[in-house]
Amino acid sequence: MNSSMRAVLSALALAASLWASASAQGVLRIGMTASDIPLTTGQTDQGAEGMRFLGYTVYDGLINWDLSSAEKPSDLVPGLATTWAVDATDKRRWTFKLRDGVKFHDGSTFDASAVVWNLDKLLNDKAPQYDPRQSAQGRSRIPSVAGYKVVDALTVEITTKTPDATLPYQIAWIMMSSPAQWEKLGKSWEAFAKAPSGTGPWKLTLFVPRERAEMIPHPDYWDKGRVPKLDKLVLVPLPEANARVAALRSGQVDWIEAPAPDAVASLKQAGFPIVTNVYPHNWTWHLSRVEGSPWNDIRIRKAANLAIDRDGLKELLNGLMIPAVGFLPPGYQWFGHPDFKVARDIEQAKKLLAEAGHGPANPVTTKILISASGSGQMQPLPMNEFIQQNLAEVGIKVELEVVEWNTLINIWRAGAKHDSSRGASAINFSYFLQDPFTGLIRHLQCDLAAPAGTNWGYFCDPAMDPLFAEVRNTFDKEAQTKALQKIHERYVNEALFLMITHDVNARALSPKVKGFVQAQNWFQDFSPIVIAK
Repeated sequence: MNSSMRAVLSALALAASLWASASAQGVLRIGMTASDIPLTTGQTDQGAEGMRFLGYTVYDGLINWDLSSAEKPSDLVPGLATTWAVDATDKRRWTFKLRDGVKFHDGSTFDASAVVWNLDKLLNDKAPQYDPRQSAQGRSRIPSVAGYKVVDALTVEITTKTPDATLPYQIAWIMMSSPAQWEKLGKSWEAFAKAPSGTGPWKLTLFVPRERAEMIPHPDYWDKGRVPKLDKLVLVPLPEANARVAALRSGQVDWIEAPAPDAVASLKQAGFPIVTNVYPHNWTWHLSRVEGSPWNDIRIRKAANLAIDRDGLKELLNGLMIPAVGFLPPGYQWFGHPDFKVARDIEQAKKLLAEAGHGPANPVTTKILISASGSGQMQPLPMNEFIQQNLAEVGIKVELEVVEWNTLINIWRAGAKHDSSRGASAINFSYFLQDPFTGLIRHLQCDLAAPAGTNWGYFCDPAMDPLFAEVRNTFDKEAQTKALQKIHERYVNEALFLMITHDVNARALSPKVKGFVQAQNWFQDFSPIVIAK
């Protein structure tokens, strides 16, 4: 190589270095509420927080969520499928037209055979790629799916067991992993977890369980408007709220989920923005209805709901909640007009308990499973202790047993009859309310009792299942809304859950974090964010 050529190459290298420096948009380090890095293979664990950080970052679904606005509720948008439609003559058959030209991070092609391969990894235990860990996360998300097949390279047909208008919402949970990468890594999901390949806007470059995960932008992402601006996204598990606050103050992280409420004022004074927004969330006790459960008596269920001092709880949380007046948030489109008023009424609570044969001298005694942290769980330890005191005041004596969040999720999937539930009559769980199936149907449908689904409490009401069927068979949105209102009215009138509060998705950020739009959604888009210099 002659000297002039070396000079040219040197100048090009210098220019490239200067360009990279000028275009660098920084590193965003996030303190999560989870105690471990979520599963990285496609179907994440750790609840919706897992999907937020290692689902819709590294991966896409056939259908995605629009996370671009803070001003309106999110809705479904095309992802790896450009269109989807139900057959007018057979409403069990759906056709998905796939996006052409999409590549996985490893360079292999996304097509219809990849979709079928990914559904097999969850639903077909005879398939070589079947993964019990991912199946445990994904199978219950798509209970309606009966079959699927390749029509052509860019078309997939999915059939449901019965007509089901909620299928698009179910499919939005299913992430597409690369079959070629799995083959290349010796057909090992354990190896794939360390070097995953999806089609999403971020590529995982480092995975250290319980410590750290790092992602960089995928420059060839198919949606050019969502190619990330940051240089790197770093996830750090910090399950204890005060530890998250300390990490933010010290500069170890730039963003924390669910800051400790008593730290909010001082964080604001120190210049850390606190970002909140409404989103489809509730924070409940999911009640067991197995034989012997105290919650089989509607008088006890109603008494517990009337005992909760939700205004006092809001004060405890420094205002970071919306008091529950039902299972769904107030003003929600499916709320309807229930007759039972969820509000504090100590005298009425005591009266109902007395009618049921209980009171301070003869309290209801029971055990509740709770977590110490977790996705959407807000501040579960002080909140549950507050509720414990409220219930004791009317004659319900509660023992709280704390388990790790991912363990609680596994207990929820196993069901109240399983030994892992440890004789508890309820679990404290935060629920995703963004779609009819995930928000309402899956909790109470008779044939979705564990292990077939996530009806943890084994509730079964012959009057409720026809309402669920009505929703599934109603493809007109306005008519479907009316059916969903009837369901929610029954949720409230029968006091089927202990309905406590709704989160406001609080996050504390470094003042250097710019460009974040907090969607009204459990999931968020990290692509527009930059770190100011």
